[in-house]
Amino acid sequence: MKRKMLSGKELIKLGYPEGRAVGMAINTVLKHFRRSEKEEIFTMLRDVLASPKAFINDSIWNKVALELIPTEKKSLVHELNKTRIDYRVYGASEIEEGARHQMEVAMKLPVTVAGALMPDAHQGYGLPIGGVLATRNAVIPYGVGVDIGCRMSLSAFAISESHLERHRSNLKQILFDNTCFGRELLKRAKDHEVLDRKLFDEITILKPLKGRAAMQIGSSGSGNHFVEFGLIEVGEQNEWNLAAGKYLGLLSHSGSRGLGAEIARHYTRVAKQVCLLPGDAASLAWLDLHTEAGQEYWQAMNLAGDYASANHHQIHERIADALGERAVFRVENHHNFAWKEKLGDGTEVIVHRKGATPAGEGVLGIIPGSMTAPGYIVRGKGNSTSLNSASHGAGRQMSRSVAKQSITNKMVKQELEKHNVDLLGGGLDEAPMAYKDIRKVMHYQDELVDVLGEFTPKIVRMCGDDSPAED
Repeated sequence: MKRKMLSGKELIKLGYPEGRAVGMAINTVLKHFRRSEKEEIFTMLRDVLASPKAFINDSIWNKVALELIPTEKKSLVHELNKTRIDYRVYGASEIEEGARHQMEVAMKLPVTVAGALMPDAHQGYGLPIGGVLATRNAVIPYGVGVDIGCRMSLSAFAISESHLERHRSNLKQILFDNTCFGRELLKRAKDHEVLDRKLFDEITILKPLKGRAAMQIGSSGSGNHFVEFGLIEVGEQNEWNLAAGKYLGLLSHSGSRGLGAEIARHYTRVAKQVCLLPGDAASLAWLDLHTEAGQEYWQAMNLAGDYASANHHQIHERIADALGERAVFRVENHHNFAWKEKLGDGTEVIVHRKGATPAGEGVLGIIPGSMTAPGYIVRGKGNSTSLNSASHGAGRQMSRSVAKQSITNKMVKQELEKHNVDLLGGGLDEAPMAYKDIRKVMHYQDELVDVLGEFTPKIVRMCGDDSPAED
């Protein structure tokens, strides 16, 4: 039997004022509670109507609540500080004006405590990519980014350089058989404990995302995401007590797929409704961690981070099985996330690293270059002026659109041949020439990290020309 749709007349009969609030309430029900029983829906509608103030920071009903008490919107308006907090810029000569401007705006937020800009920085949405921002009890969804928990993961295998050269065709096939990108789906997705987390049932917006997350687990995103074989070179007395030399490396770059993107979109909308900021600052709207919406986002963000990690683990497990090997070491770090950390004076802050690598004292990470430039295994020095952070890569020197207009397939082919790199997939917007010189970028941050090893790409698997809005 087809369930009868909720009508505006029924809401008005409940006491809802004629106008926008009725339409918003119906849309909310259709979006989030389509399968709920009618009495359950009416109970929620009555609760919102009776105490709209209590729902201003609710991630589902806040829009309806604000329409019921429009005078409350005034208290949600925040002005920027007239002067910005000073912040450190690494590699200033390499950073475009758009990224600098975005950081200048972020440093005027009333919740901002400290910040830093990494040498790979370029313009993004809200906080620039390569921006690090510490706030007081506030989390900014666009300060984390759309691809929550996006990360690097590197496995090393005791396989020689000569094996890679002799078995290139086989290694290419292994990448084809064990990776998928963008809209592709694995034929047989594996299960993982992250999919059994109670949060999928406890947070309303996560319920419809679980099925999609189960289908996409173990896969990679599009755009600049990749899985590649290459050579890892480590020196004497290295972190892993290995003999100095070259090892086969498997490096992957991906994030939380559709799960993270939907979490980011939903809570960014909520933040913009409960935190009204002027002009260029609008996308830096924050959620107070004392509110229900703030706590929900924090939990959902951490779930997305764990899901992103599970994606990488499954990719590396499948490929290790295909190689018939086990990794001799593994390094992993994420670079689109927010952490609770303490400043030197003991103040607890929320540190947003949007395209920045955690580089606390002794913390290991990977900073990739491009498909023809080396990446680096690093150990953080714990530099407080960078908020214990480093770059997350070389950083773009061309936007995606400029790269597509100015780089040809012939140019890319010549560059790949010059470096003996095989590319499987990939678009012109990810051409090596679209990126900054990773060696310069590393030079600008030698006070932030020590280099422990070098990774040189040899066989790169990417999606086709299907780029996301943001790294």
